[in-house]
Amino acid sequence: MILYAATILVSSFLLFLVQPIIAKQILPWFGGSAAVWTTCLIFFQFALLGGYAYSDFSNRFLKHKTQSIIHIVLLVLSLMLLPILASSEWKPIGNEDPLWRILGLLLVTIGLPYFMLSTTGPLVQSWFAREHADPETAKRVYRFFALSNLGAILGLLAYPFAIEMWVTTHTQAIGWSIGYGLFALLCIGSAWRAMKSSDHAGIDPTEEPKPLFDALSEEHTSKDKQPSWQNYSLWLVLAALASMMLMAVTNHITQNVASIPFMWVVPLALYLLTFVFCFEGRGGKGFYSRKFWLLPTFIAICLMAWGVTAKYGFLAIDIAIPLYCAGLFLVCMFCHGELAASKPAAKYLTRFYLVMSLGGAIGGLFVGLIAPKIFSAYWEMLLGLGILALMALILTAKYFTGIKQRPILVAAPMAAILSLVAVIYYAYDYDWLLKEGGTIHTERNFYGRLSVKQMGGGFSSPEAQRMMLHGTIVHGKEYVSEPYRRIPTSYYTETSGVGLALSHYRQPQRKVGGVGMGVGTIATYGRKGDVFNFYEINPEVVEIARNYFYFLSDSDAKVQIALGDGRLVLEKQPPQQYDVLAVDAFSGDAVPVHLVTREALAIYLKHIKPNGSVAFHITSRYLSLAPVIKKLADDAGYQAVMIADRPEGGRYSSKSDWVIVTKNKRLLNDPAVLKNSVKIDSVAGMRIWTDDFSNLFQILK
Repeated sequence: MILYAATILVSSFLLFLVQPIIAKQILPWFGGSAAVWTTCLIFFQFALLGGYAYSDFSNRFLKHKTQSIIHIVLLVLSLMLLPILASSEWKPIGNEDPLWRILGLLLVTIGLPYFMLSTTGPLVQSWFAREHADPETAKRVYRFFALSNLGAILGLLAYPFAIEMWVTTHTQAIGWSIGYGLFALLCIGSAWRAMKSSDHAGIDPTEEPKPLFDALSEEHTSKDKQPSWQNYSLWLVLAALASMMLMAVTNHITQNVASIPFMWVVPLALYLLTFVFCFEGRGGKGFYSRKFWLLPTFIAICLMAWGVTAKYGFLAIDIAIPLYCAGLFLVCMFCHGELAASKPAAKYLTRFYLVMSLGGAIGGLFVGLIAPKIFSAYWEMLLGLGILALMALILTAKYFTGIKQRPILVAAPMAAILSLVAVIYYAYDYDWLLKEGGTIHTERNFYGRLSVKQMGGGFSSPEAQRMMLHGTIVHGKEYVSEPYRRIPTSYYTETSGVGLALSHYRQPQRKVGGVGMGVGTIATYGRKGDVFNFYEINPEVVEIARNYFYFLSDSDAKVQIALGDGRLVLEKQPPQQYDVLAVDAFSGDAVPVHLVTREALAIYLKHIKPNGSVAFHITSRYLSLAPVIKKLADDAGYQAVMIADRPEGGRYSSKSDWVIVTKNKRLLNDPAVLKNSVKIDSVAGMRIWTDDFSNLFQILK
């Protein structure tokens, strides 16, 4: 048992540790978007599905000796693909679909090692069950599943707290590859033992898959019976719902805060923890009991639905993250608890895991691939909550005939109905919120949801204005009537950091760059002979800026747009000799981390004139990035000044924070700059951010 347990524990640790390691490697290549992690999750789920399918097939159709030999050969072949370092050849060139490039990169880089790790849990458990004819011993096989998920949690949590902050990504990949070699030795030993073991089935005659509604009862007796289609349907739906909620919640908390490993692993760790709680225990009974978990689940459904629309979607970070993480934990306890209550005899465990994995892949596929194509907004969370409420209502319906035996559940059907009503109500509220203010255009792609709203009347009205939003965050606005079109607005007014920088350089034929375009507001500063080059990763942003706003078309400067991640495009270009380079790329309310590192600043500085400036837009509800930029500037031998623009009652302006990095003494001593600058407070113990290291905990507001 120790050999099998060690093999499963090491494999699950490595299986989930590799997920943030590889995602962190490729995140800068694809704009730092939260969708990178979602796409990675889709790959991981389908690779897991392939591993479970292989385990089920080999367990059902191959002789024990053949099964072990094939597995050992595949393990040896997988060692030839180490170390797991992503090739720079996979970096995007321009406007290609990032999703398929990410999936191809993952397949080539970690495909076979990940596949072999994913086969370990169900395959080794089947070997254990086969080796032990004693029903009481074989009955404990599902405890290996809890052990597997415990190893997965340890791997996930080890990354942000014990690895990411101390070890470079290159060293992470090498270290993981060494660990994989250890796993291969353990797994080869387990396969060899299984090949030599006796051919006992190890089936518990007291366990049996239950028909659909019997399977929804906690009290049951079982026999060695093949699962029915109702069992398969139940397993599929419950697994798909849990996976769907995992990805929807991860999207929700990363798109407006930051796409970083910590924000990825917390929801996934909670998701896995529910497996441990539900499948651990003698006989695999776990800690789930419907009568104790249903009411908290109903409350979680209502609160999560409320959170989508509360304060126009702008929940404070200290409310939003605990709310959605706790809610995810409760709904996953419900789904995985019901899965554990309906698990089959050990003889059918590989099929059980296969169907669970298929459900997880379907849930991930829906959120990651289908939802962005069919929804113009993030409807999948409310949809998942609605299906969960319906499922809970069906579950509680069984107790209408057994109230006397279950007095604690008298209120459960009413709570289920109320939670469903709450989801419907907030779905209507969400729909109204999306349409409020006169939405004239909306679309969604890999990089998120974009919408254009028009308010204040028609074109002739001086109050008529349009704004572009990414999710719920405004990314630029313009007054559309003719006399007001060329007035810089929102975060880009003349008193903002970028406005002061652009106003300082008054010489003819200025050259200005913009990493991230928004609606192109700074182009309004352009004069005859000037050149404004924008670098924009999202092609839909370019289309919206051209078709719904006038900053680009009305500019007197020559405006050019390069499609692709700004950092990657600049890395390939010769020095551009910019007077000002504005770094203004956002994903929702978050600045992609790979744009504020030592390596990124070195690229920017290569492209500015000796007396030029780099202006970082750092306005954020959640992050205080000014100390990070100052640390980078000090390291490069430049000075950093923060401009905190706080207009009072300004019609055109919004509060904004910019940090200007420059050696230009005249700019630093400009009276307007001195008047609007604020001190940048240092953060004790802060290390400089690099592509290999960043620590958001230190700068959370």
